[in-house]
Amino acid sequence: MIKKFKLISYLAICLIAINSNANKPILLIGATAHIGNGEIIENSLISFKDDKFDIVTEANKIRIDPTSYDTIIKLHGKHIYPGFISPNNTLGITEIGAVRATNDYNEVGDFNPNVRSLTAYNTDSRILKTIRSNGVLITQVTPRGGIISGASSVMYLDGMNWEDASAIENDGIHLNWPSVFKYSGWWAEPGNTKQNKSYEADVEKIKQYFKKAYAYFKFSEKIDLQMKSLENIFNGSSNLYIHANYAKEIRESIRFFSKIGVKNIILVGGKDAINAINIIKEYEVPIILIRTHSLPSSEDSPIDEFYNLPSKLYEEDITFCFSYSGDMEAMGSRNLPFTAGTAVAYGLDKESAITALTLNAAKILGISEKEGSIEEGKNATFFISNGDALDMKTNQVEAAYIKGEEIDLYNHQKELYEKYRK
Repeated sequence: MIKKFKLISYLAICLIAINSNANKPILLIGATAHIGNGEIIENSLISFKDDKFDIVTEANKIRIDPTSYDTIIKLHGKHIYPGFISPNNTLGITEIGAVRATNDYNEVGDFNPNVRSLTAYNTDSRILKTIRSNGVLITQVTPRGGIISGASSVMYLDGMNWEDASAIENDGIHLNWPSVFKYSGWWAEPGNTKQNKSYEADVEKIKQYFKKAYAYFKFSEKIDLQMKSLENIFNGSSNLYIHANYAKEIRESIRFFSKIGVKNIILVGGKDAINAINIIKEYEVPIILIRTHSLPSSEDSPIDEFYNLPSKLYEEDITFCFSYSGDMEAMGSRNLPFTAGTAVAYGLDKESAITALTLNAAKILGISEKEGSIEEGKNATFFISNGDALDMKTNQVEAAYIKGEEIDLYNHQKELYEKYRK
């Protein structure tokens, strides 16, 4: 009995020792830290304990006790970045484009505010691991189709299930504002562009629907699932994402929704944002940009139309972030950092591009209190690169952490590369 008691006591002591070591902070020293708010620390000292950063400073400004750290990682010559954020994407809700059963992003019907992308998110998607290999660690899982596509969710690219991966369950409703033009052909062979003759009627349909939703929010006591799903855009607890591109669409949609009482309006797309800059400034509307690597909007447009759009918006003091929405957006999201790199090549300051990928995106999505920058008290969601993360020639992500947990960067593409390289 005494031996058994001693054994139990010994095991308890071991568990306490293991637990105390696990709670010791991890120290990263010597890397160039890109904070995410525009600042750079050339010779950084960064410490995180459990899931939070607790020290972020210059290495020569602080004296440390090495015995206080369970792990010390020397990173001289390397770079540390906050986890990049990919908004307006179907990551996790699509797998194989040609197989309908693996695509959970498009619901039947025009008005689906009650549809949630959250529960369709597949944490076992093989695509996710290929995306985070380039530093994209957070995404906004966004439904598609119809006039109101549904509610998006902000998710980490790691987790056992959707509950585990969730950062915000329902961050906002996505509305596809009618286009003033109709297109034919496809991106490789664009056809004629014609004026949309039903534009005014389509807009009126949307206005009547949201007037009804506002009346429900103010006065109704009956339960209507669709109308109730729109309540949060009126009380300010979630965003309304307006997918619109041309100046007329942008001006009309912003004016209408601001007048009707929508609190937080986000513009998604904004190809022609420069020609609607006054109203964007007036109502302080941030923008989730279309893919920077896009073809010009017309035959007469300059080839660099979307390459230099970020720098123009920066000069106008507009809050914006990058997205990779469009053709093959889920699997292509690994190239999101390189689209920001193109914007840098066409005039945008590099740290401002990193801010757009991190802190700006976090502010727009409503997670900036815990994500988006390497600052004390925020979640330790970051990655370490052996080169410039915005340059596809030098970027080499060596390690990544989500909320303080190191994640596996191996994926099936690397496996196939190793297999056939031999």
